[in-house]
Formats: sequence, C-alpha cells, structure tokens
Amino acid sequence: MVDRLPHTLRSDALDNRERILDAARALFSADGLDVPMREIARCAGVGPATLYRHFPTKQVLATEAFADQLRACRTIVDDGCADPDPWRGLCLVIEKICELHARDRGFSEAFMSTFPGAPDVADREYTMKALAGLAQRAKDAGHLRSDFILDDLILILMANKGIHTRSTDTQVMASRRFAGLAIQAFEACPQQAPLPPAARLVSAAPDSA
Repeated sequence: MVDRLPHTLRSDALDNRERILDAARALFSADGLDVPMREIARCAGVGPATLYRHFPTKQVLATEAFADQLRACRTIVDDGCADPDPWRGLCLVIEKICELHARDRGFSEAFMSTFPGAPDVADREYTMKALAGLAQRAKDAGHLRSDFILDDLILILMANKGIHTRSTDTQVMASRRFAGLAIQAFEACPQQAPLPPAARLVSAAPDSA
C-alpha cells in the first residue's frame, strides 16, 4: 500500500490539474479573463492553494488553458502565408482568426493581452511577424491598400471581440460578416464581393433598402 501511494498522489494531482483547466476554459470563454482565480478554484472543486500550486498566476493558467487555440491560430497564419496568392492568404487569415476568436471570448482576450514571461509570447511574436510579412506581400501584389499597417488588423480583432450574441452560432455568423466588411475596407480596389449572410442581432429590425 505504501509503495502505491506516490502514484495515487500523482494521479490525483493530474485530475486536479485537468479539472482546473476545464473550469478555466469554461469561465474564460463565457466571461473573459476577469474571472477571479477563486471562482475558477470553486468551479473546479479544489482549494485556492491547489490552484496556485499548479498555476502560480492567471497568465500561466490562461496560456495553458488556450494552448490548443494558440496552436490553431499559428496553423491558420502558416496556411495563409503558404498560399501563393498573398491577398487570398491574408483574407483567409482574417476570416479564420475572427471566427476562432468569436467562438471563444477568453481566448480572444488571452491572445490580445501581453503577458511578460508567459510561454506563449514567442508564439505571438512569431504570428505577428508572419502576418507582417504576408501583409507586405499582399501590398506588393497591389491587392492590399498601401496605407495598411498591422495595427489595423489588431483593431479589427479588438472590434471583433466586442461582438456578443445569445448563441455561439449567431456570434460566429456576425463575426464572418464583420470579417467580410473588414476585408473590403482593406482591399486596394474593393470589388464589392457579396458579404457573408447577416446575423439578426436586433429583433424586428427593418432591412435596409
């Protein structure tokens, strides 16, 4: 029995860690990063001391909780950069990242925040550098407006983060249309391509003529 005790403790610690991460993902996604650490501990069914033993700061917890989304974000950027048409690649990045953020408010806030020393900083820097290179190629090809700067994309992501609806599906639909509007604003010579379907955000709102 004594020989098996350490393994049991390790198993319990692993279970606690996963419960904390599950609770953090759910709360961050619903309410953003302002959720108190004590609330995360309560939802996970562990004490604050246990939470802080696994995750000393909220920054570390958020980074670990959204590791999969961070990898997905990097994959989206890599796919966009690999497209031989830089404008099409940039449009893909804008559409997919906006949708990814629309599905998860907590990840959006984690991505937009600066956490000095957090393990995701290098990934974020890589992502921004790759986006800057893709944008420059789209400019050189004559498709992206010449006065575009990377901060304009950050502005779009900040605005996209403000989309709140009663359901995830409606939020994603609204985000897709917003991304379409942003893409037209970024295009050097807008082609007025059809926008994605509009999401009904206000009941009984009259349609524009």
